[in-house]
Amino acid sequence: MTTSAVPAPRRGSAPHLRVEELRVHFTTTDGVVRAVDGLSFAVDQGRTLGIVGESGSGKSVTSLAVLGLHDRRRTRISGRILLGGRELVGLPEEEVRRLRGRDLAMIFQDPLSALHPYYSVGRQITEAYRVHHPGAGTREARQRAVDMLGRVGIPQPARRFDQYPHEFSGGMRQRVMIAMALVNDPDLLIADEPTTALDVTVQAQILDLLADLQAEFHSAIILITHDLGVVSQVADDVLVMYGGRAVERGSVEQVLRRPQHPYTWGLLSSVPSLHGDADADLLPIPGNPPSLINLPSGCAFHPRCRYADRNGDRSRTQAPELRQVVERGHLVACHLTEAERQRIYRDEISQVGVAR
Repeated sequence: MTTSAVPAPRRGSAPHLRVEELRVHFTTTDGVVRAVDGLSFAVDQGRTLGIVGESGSGKSVTSLAVLGLHDRRRTRISGRILLGGRELVGLPEEEVRRLRGRDLAMIFQDPLSALHPYYSVGRQITEAYRVHHPGAGTREARQRAVDMLGRVGIPQPARRFDQYPHEFSGGMRQRVMIAMALVNDPDLLIADEPTTALDVTVQAQILDLLADLQAEFHSAIILITHDLGVVSQVADDVLVMYGGRAVERGSVEQVLRRPQHPYTWGLLSSVPSLHGDADADLLPIPGNPPSLINLPSGCAFHPRCRYADRNGDRSRTQAPELRQVVERGHLVACHLTEAERQRIYRDEISQVGVAR
């Protein structure tokens, strides 16, 4: 059964962010980089969408397109990005700048490079606040920044307001980034690998913090990560990307417990399981991610897919469309029939402990 690539919103509500047929292409001397090529998804208020995939799959490029951070002189963007019903593609840069930080914000991957080393963390947070509250005085902005530092769990926030990024640990710098992103109460928060390079205890604290702040602010969150364990803990829905396109989308329960795409099977097979055989080898995906300048014809994953030959030449000549499987809202782009995928998953995949 074929459906729209974007799942219908829940009854009585509309998605806060809706992306339709987004394409982000970069022109280079070697050719056109099709970093995102026809991507569609939606995020409801108060819910978290986890976007997963290998490096180069288009995850961060998508988030930067939503924020309007691509250089328009070197980037071709088409499709639709609707934030609260407002179209962002083609919006004048000054209007996008007024939205950025107030209506949507981002936690960047590396807080040490994202934070300016020459200014105190408090000054950087107050600057983010006063840009969108020009009538706020120095005392009000300082108090707002101190309150946010305390809210994200930084001890003695009034004292640490005047300290510099190098005086904070990695986990504390990430908390500063979260405080800066949330200082204007945005309705959409994009977190790009927010727990990368953090130890597991700090990672757990950051994830708990995001969940608590989401409950408080009712923000929609997009979580970009390689870590499927993180996704399973905090996300409500999952989007799996490969070669700039969506290959599977659904709830966490659907995608991680009942995956339908061979690429998703490969990602899960590469992750150790606490419940499987401790001596079992991990099963890496063979080969390398495709070049976004010279994508393989047909299904971009077919050169690495162990099941591609079961479709004859279709995998090499025809790109599969996202289609809904039996479960409502679960979308998969694969030429294998649903009966074949279910049989393979039952007889081959789940037997080696892929299901988490």
